[in-house]
Amino acid sequence: MRLHYLPGTAALAPHAALAEIGAPYELVRVERDEDGRPSDAYLALNPWGKIPTLEDGDLVLTESAAICLHLAERFPDARLAPPPGTRERSELYRWLMYLTNTVQPAVLRHFYPQRYGTEGVKEAADAELHEHYDRIDGQLAGREWLVGEGRTVCDLFLFMLTRWGRFLEPPAGAPEPPRAPAANAGAWRGTEDDRGAGARSRTLAQPTADATRGGDLCGDRGYRSGASPVLSSSCAITCWPVPLG
Repeated sequence: MRLHYLPGTAALAPHAALAEIGAPYELVRVERDEDGRPSDAYLALNPWGKIPTLEDGDLVLTESAAICLHLAERFPDARLAPPPGTRERSELYRWLMYLTNTVQPAVLRHFYPQRYGTEGVKEAADAELHEHYDRIDGQLAGREWLVGEGRTVCDLFLFMLTRWGRFLEPPAGAPEPPRAPAANAGAWRGTEDDRGAGARSRTLAQPTADATRGGDLCGDRGYRSGASPVLSSSCAITCWPVPLG
């Protein structure tokens, strides 16, 4: 498998899924020109030009959430999704679609208000995001995971969004007023920052020999492989600062 990525894009969630799965994969950094246009080679692979793109055999798959679902279903032993046909599986679909279709667009409006035309876009996005993170926080009350009893691709996707959300005022997951209920999300994120085996914040690992360029994704530290590989927590902070459109 080959994941085409660029730091700051929504490649973080599928990259974390690949790390959790433990199967061999290669990271290919997408090159852009000074105008932000991807290379012709990448556009031949993905005419939309968006990042990420996953190559899995002869399958070329785009859209971060779709890639996460594909990986969860292709590698059921990784348990990144509840069993098919269960209520928890349906909840996973609901939460993942909510995160990618509702929360993520609001994040983009926060960082790139100029794309949406009128004054007040960022302020409206911030207010909407605080409501979203409070709603997510309520879901996490008394729970360790967003869906079911174990880590799923929803948690990986949510971690990516909360990493970006730390730039809000107050940050997503901050326990101080006026968003005291967000302590649950803050504790969830803190748990993942401290969990050596948790991919949501720190586990990205075991690339193939051809993926040494993956050091670009997590700073110049590169990867460490092993039974419970971990990524330096500083890497996510420095290399995934804001979402790139």
